[in-house]
Amino acid sequence: MEILLQVLLLVIGFVMLIKGADWFVEGASKVADRFGIPQIVIGLTICAMGTSLPEASVSISAALKGAADITIGNVVGSNIANVLLILGITSLIRPIPVKKNTIRYEIPFTIAITVLIAVLGLLDEKVNRLEGVILWAFMIVYLIYLFVISKTDKDAVEEGKTAGENESVIKMIVMIIVGAVLIVLGGNFTVDAASRIALAFGMSERLVGLTIVAFGTSLPELVTSATAALKGKSDIAIGNIVGSNIFNILFVAGTTALITPVPYSAGFMVDTIVAIIAIVLLFVCVLPKKKLGRLGGAVMLLGYAGYFVYLFFGN
Repeated sequence: MEILLQVLLLVIGFVMLIKGADWFVEGASKVADRFGIPQIVIGLTICAMGTSLPEASVSISAALKGAADITIGNVVGSNIANVLLILGITSLIRPIPVKKNTIRYEIPFTIAITVLIAVLGLLDEKVNRLEGVILWAFMIVYLIYLFVISKTDKDAVEEGKTAGENESVIKMIVMIIVGAVLIVLGGNFTVDAASRIALAFGMSERLVGLTIVAFGTSLPELVTSATAALKGKSDIAIGNIVGSNIFNILFVAGTTALITPVPYSAGFMVDTIVAIIAIVLLFVCVLPKKKLGRLGGAVMLLGYAGYFVYLFFGN
């Protein structure tokens, strides 16, 4: 009965995380629209950060509760799932066009910061507060980059000016507040339940963070990308996923490290290498034709299946 209760609490936590992120993103996006903020900035900042809020909530809650192995596992595991699983599924639904800036700057930047967190973690087997500051410095650089490209995209500026004119500001603010509360509560439920289930089955916190928690907190990205593909708007899918991966490393890991040093055990090196290989594979797949086709998506799904087998049978 105890296990069933914890599974129920885990599911409730995931639902709260997903719905909270959905309301937070919608409310924040409409507020940004109302004040004429370009859509390209909204998509790459508010939406990417919003879909990373479940990871942030779970990671910070885990660190404060002494379950810090879940923190790095959640970030790295979510990034692997975002690329190999979510983009794999999305591209099978419909091939995904990729913008030039994403290929030239954002994907290489994601590779660089994934290598960076591995180096920082292995230096002293933890990501400390100073290193959290370093991650946040890169976060600021990324935000400046987004601001610059928003100023050079005239269509995005005009689109931002015409959106959200008929929405109630009070309603938007309520959605943001309720969404944030659900995210925080959902994060607490998820960490507590996942940790108890792990102990009951003899699983390590690393394994739980890389599988159950990582997949659960990646559900907002999966729903968003799959829905976009079905609606014929799959061109935004890779940008959103890449942006979410950037925020997971710089915002989630960086903010958690500022609160409390986060252990980075040697076991995470293999997982981080897989995360690097995943984003390099994405780069290789999209470079020739500026899109992620069904063949590339199938290769990514096979890669994720292989990684999953490694997690459960290779440790």
